[in-house]
Amino acid sequence: MNQKNAQLQKLVIAALLCAIGIIIPIFMPFKITLDPMSFTLASHVAVFVAMFVSPGVAVAVELGTTVGFLLAGFPPAVVLRALVQILFVVVGAYVLARKPGTLNSFAGMSVWVLGTGLLHAVAEALVSTWFYFGGSIDQSKGFFTTIILLVGVGTLAHHIVDFAISYIIWRPISKIIRIPASVHFGKAKS
Repeated sequence: MNQKNAQLQKLVIAALLCAIGIIIPIFMPFKITLDPMSFTLASHVAVFVAMFVSPGVAVAVELGTTVGFLLAGFPPAVVLRALVQILFVVVGAYVLARKPGTLNSFAGMSVWVLGTGLLHAVAEALVSTWFYFGGSIDQSKGFFTTIILLVGVGTLAHHIVDFAISYIIWRPISKIIRIPASVHFGKAKS
């Protein structure tokens, strides 16, 4: 496959994943809201799959997913938390692009998921801290419960669950997709 076709395929994949990333927060029936935290099952799946394809696709899909949270009418704190996910997306996608076999071993996968998950959790906790001390988040439960437990630990748990869903979806797709992708299972490809 020539370079032009590969770029076109990545563009189409990015567009489809953006559409999924926009639709999930709007229509997903499985949402849990524990102010200031909201857990929308599979809301990170499009982003993870995009990270498996390439850093460029990952950034585009992350920004599209943020638009989805905005269009779904989520509060500003949730939309900004979606936007700061760009940090873990860029770092995680870059690692996968540089080391395509990262997810082929349990050890590599564990380090990658925990590393990106901690970056994800810290970024969202920092955004939530700003809203917490700004007075737009209920402070009755206290900082530790609200920011550290609900946002920080909750985000890490949500990250791991959505990664598992993404991994299950991507594994069979990666064997049939014919573009140079960051993550292939089995032999690492370039």
